[in-house]
Amino acid sequence: MKYIASLAFILLLASCGTQPEPAPIEVDPGVVNLYSHRHYDIDKALFKQFEDETGIQVNVVKAGADELLVRLEQEGDQSPADLFITSDVGRLVRASDMGFFQPIESGVMIDVVPSPLRDSENRWTGLTVRARILAYSPERVDISKLQDYEDLADANWKGKVLARSSSNLYNQSLLASIIANDGEEAAKSWTKAVRENMARAPKGSDRDQVKAIAAGEGDIAIINTYYLGLLLNSENPEEVKAGQAVKVLFPNQDNRGTHINISGAGLLKYAPNKDNAIKLLEFLLSKESQSAYAEANYEYPVRNDVPASALLQSWGDFKRDEIQLELLGKNNKRAVEIFNEAGWE
Repeated sequence: MKYIASLAFILLLASCGTQPEPAPIEVDPGVVNLYSHRHYDIDKALFKQFEDETGIQVNVVKAGADELLVRLEQEGDQSPADLFITSDVGRLVRASDMGFFQPIESGVMIDVVPSPLRDSENRWTGLTVRARILAYSPERVDISKLQDYEDLADANWKGKVLARSSSNLYNQSLLASIIANDGEEAAKSWTKAVRENMARAPKGSDRDQVKAIAAGEGDIAIINTYYLGLLLNSENPEEVKAGQAVKVLFPNQDNRGTHINISGAGLLKYAPNKDNAIKLLEFLLSKESQSAYAEANYEYPVRNDVPASALLQSWGDFKRDEIQLELLGKNNKRAVEIFNEAGWE
């Protein structure tokens, strides 16, 4: 009976919220902890350089972005993570809306990152830029009839368009930009028409869309620039050949500009090593790091004073859509709904 009474008392305390508070996360002045969705060799190299220059150890936990968001939610104020790094602005906005970030107090970031490429309250910032372009077969496509994203809805391209799934956040952010620029009704019409113009059901990665053009399965693909860079510099001759089979079109150059997206980072609300996290962010935004991203991974720098790689420069300069990127995250839910309504798998 004494045991039962003691157990009941313990349960009563728990139900009243009087259980002991968890111990605070201990601050370690020699580390910075990252939760990262990126998976590139250049990231490892830059983190190693930062460690060598500062003596601050970079600990990285890699997983899918959604997995990391669930983990952050479960950990709450006991999370050891300082920075969340991911490859789409939609995920950064989602994390911000979930209350995971705090403002980044960095004059360096404000000075070098253009305002459209960071949160209006400086809770996250872009690290690299990707352009979502059209790759096309020069033998089979009359380029005079293809200038804008909107042109993909034209009946000229029936059975010729290639794209990946609507579950892909790059496509969701593209549609979110169309909602922001043209409105929901235009976005609905465009999505339905493009789906009807597809050469096959949406599947595969951006690189797979280029390979499908090379194989004659379709003529035009929606892809990110850096994926084409990776194909053209692959160790696999077949991938290089596929990359060489297409040319690049930057859409909407006579109006709003080509849609861009970012890889970026947010400073986590309970970051135990906040100062080290800001030091690492500023290191990744330095001219040297931005140049390394550009040369190794074919991404555009966020800094205007750092040139793109020779390959990207060979494709020419282009006008960017300058809308505030956080709007892409705000429109994400509606974009997903419109994709589903159009039957874009």
